[in-house]
Amino acid sequence: MADGALPLRRAARFGSLALAAVAVVSLVAWTIAAGSAGFYGALIGSVVGGIFLLTTVFTALATARTAPTTTLAVVLGSWLVKAVVLLIVLLVLKRMTFYSHPALGVTIIVALVVVLATETWAILRTKTLYVS
Repeated sequence: MADGALPLRRAARFGSLALAAVAVVSLVAWTIAAGSAGFYGALIGSVVGGIFLLTTVFTALATARTAPTTTLAVVLGSWLVKAVVLLIVLLVLKRMTFYSHPALGVTIIVALVVVLATETWAILRTKTLYVS
C-alpha cells in the first residue's frame, strides 16, 4: 500500500533540519557581526521564517487523509492567517530596537529560500508508487 504522506513527512523532516542549520549559522554570523542585537535579529528571523514555511507542510500533512478540496481550503486558510500574523509581528517589531533589523531581514529571507528549496527537493526525490 502506498503512503501518500511520505513526501510531506520527508519535506517536514528535511525542512526542519535545514531551518536548524540556517538558524545556527545565522546566529553565529550575526552575533559576530552585530553582537547581541545581531543574535536577537537572527533568532527572531529564524523563528518567523521557519514557522511561516513549516506550518504549511504540517498543515498539509495533518489534512493528507482528507479530500483534496479540504486540504486546499485548510492550506489556503492557514496562509491567510499566517500573512496577517506576520504583518502584526513585523509591525510590533518595527518600533523595537533590541535587535538588528538587517539580521532579521536577511535571516528571514535566507530561511525562506533554504527551507522551501529543501522541502521541494525532499518531495521531488521521494520515490512513491503512483498506481495502487
